[in-house]
Amino acid sequence: MEKTVTEAIQYRRSTRIYKDIAIDSEKVKQCLQNAALAPTSSNLQLWEFYHVTSKDTLGAIAKACFNQNAAKTAQQLVVVVTRKDLWRKRAQANIAFLNKAFDKPDLEPRLQKRKKQATDYYKKLIPNIYFDILGILGFLRYWIFQIVGLFRPIYRQTRQSDMRIVAHKSAGLAAENFMISMAAIGYDTCPMEGSDTLRVKQILGLPRGAEINMIIGCGIRDDKGIYGPRFRVPFEEVYFEK
Repeated sequence: MEKTVTEAIQYRRSTRIYKDIAIDSEKVKQCLQNAALAPTSSNLQLWEFYHVTSKDTLGAIAKACFNQNAAKTAQQLVVVVTRKDLWRKRAQANIAFLNKAFDKPDLEPRLQKRKKQATDYYKKLIPNIYFDILGILGFLRYWIFQIVGLFRPIYRQTRQSDMRIVAHKSAGLAAENFMISMAAIGYDTCPMEGSDTLRVKQILGLPRGAEINMIIGCGIRDDKGIYGPRFRVPFEEVYFEK
């Protein structure tokens, strides 16, 4: 029986050694479908998920992960990739969805206004934020917005580096959806940042604009793979009510 959300969160641990027991690729794929339902900035979904099951590719990526146990003993791997470079394509996909969803001859004015606002958002605002030339436009926008921000609240994250962070935050949310979904069905995971990301991109044949967000080892935990009891700083140190 699947665990509840709370049970899955409490069960999840970063597992660094896995048993030599196969896991069901279809179940992992279903968990990745849950990952794709995660919240994402502007619904642009600037992510991709590479589900690695081939022994040869598993071995190559494990080597690129410095042969750490979480990669070397994993039965499968999931590589979470950010694709900020696909913002135009994903914006167009949202526009196409809006046109289809609101394609009614007798659309009431309230919905007509909503459609126009959403369409303008993807046609005007998104290009204004994501389009850049060698970082120059983002830098100019940043200082213009800082000046405007002296007089009223304004969005300030406009540089290329800021938009990279936005894409990685969304990808991180998707990765957490995936890992909790895996925990719910009794599968274990370990998110890894330690890797030669250039080699990983080459192994997967990724384009220049793609970036590795994290690599997630997947399998059934070996008790030796849980490196000690869970530690968290006291909740009172991180919780503030205002």
